[in-house]
Amino acid sequence: MPEYALGLVETRGLIAAIEAADAMVKAANVVLVGKERTDPAMITIKIVGETAAVRSAVDAGAAAAQRVGTLVSTHVIPRPAEGIEDLIFARGARSLADVEAELLGHDERSEDSDEEAEDDGGPEPSEPEGLNAEDQAYFRKLAAMSVHELRRHARGISGLPIHGREISRANKQELMEALLKARNN
Repeated sequence: MPEYALGLVETRGLIAAIEAADAMVKAANVVLVGKERTDPAMITIKIVGETAAVRSAVDAGAAAAQRVGTLVSTHVIPRPAEGIEDLIFARGARSLADVEAELLGHDERSEDSDEEAEDDGGPEPSEPEGLNAEDQAYFRKLAAMSVHELRRHARGISGLPIHGREISRANKQELMEALLKARNN
């Protein structure tokens, strides 16, 4: 992890920690990788990102924590040694590869950018055979929509065979097939 920095903000109390974490992720392109809690209600929030982004995020988090609670300390480690990854990343939580992908802009939170990539890269879905005129018109209407519009439309349809996260992960073809099935049922 030498190309990233680790930022730490330690607070006393949960409210200050939550406020610090919120301010940090809003202030710069950083990824919240965990929190550590000790018995006397001290909570350390851990973030990673590029060094300049981490420094500005830690400053913003420290200021926010001081406004609502007690700030204990802050620290930025510009290039942590690879051996301390076990201390940075909690067991069962995100892996280093997940965090690196998120920092490079391939995270789930940027759903719109993923959808634009899906729209541009894939071929247009082909019209299924055996549709009546009404279903053909509906299919063409769906094909004209972006993936984002299809997902929004799918969330408002009852009887859809896919739900929740499945809608978020479905590509254009899968969404169109599910919408056609729901229409015919």
